[in-house]
Amino acid sequence: MLRVIIGAIPAAIAMFVLGFIFYASGLQGLVTGAVDDNKAAEIQRALMTLPGTGTYVIPDPGQSAAQGVMYGQGPIATIQYNTGRFAVPHMASLVTGLIVDFVVALLIGAALIGIDRRVPDFASRYRVVAILAVAASAYINFLGPVYYHFGWPHYIYRFLADAVTLGAAGLIIARWFLASPRAAPADASSEV
Repeated sequence: MLRVIIGAIPAAIAMFVLGFIFYASGLQGLVTGAVDDNKAAEIQRALMTLPGTGTYVIPDPGQSAAQGVMYGQGPIATIQYNTGRFAVPHMASLVTGLIVDFVVALLIGAALIGIDRRVPDFASRYRVVAILAVAASAYINFLGPVYYHFGWPHYIYRFLADAVTLGAAGLIIARWFLASPRAAPADASSEV
């Protein structure tokens, strides 16, 4: 377990760097829309009418029959809203993000410890990691476009970013921080 804890550190750093590449380098602009300063100020003023920090579905078809009709006519939005003010970049978020990356890398390592004796070779271990990274990323990212009718490009981008990031963390742990495979015990049936 100590090896996995140590391995979670470089895995978390890799996740952090990949997160920077995908979300802070400008690459995300390929799949997100932008508005000019005047429109941004206008939208921000409208957002200030929301009651407080939270997630809002507008119009919310579960709120009233009238909003159900508005939802059917569109446009619709799900808004992640925060009333706070934050510096760019917000240093506390970066530190917290690195901690979350470490915990996730540690969980990946803990899962690999559970299979490392039965799956002794790196290629097989990494195949398990890669399949789980893709499955988790697909589940987390594709439900928004399916159930809430969000645009697909942003969520496909997030799916790719998450799968690559989780896969990289798993690769580091599976390759360098699991116990070395032991010789397989002799097959008991061949001894009879």
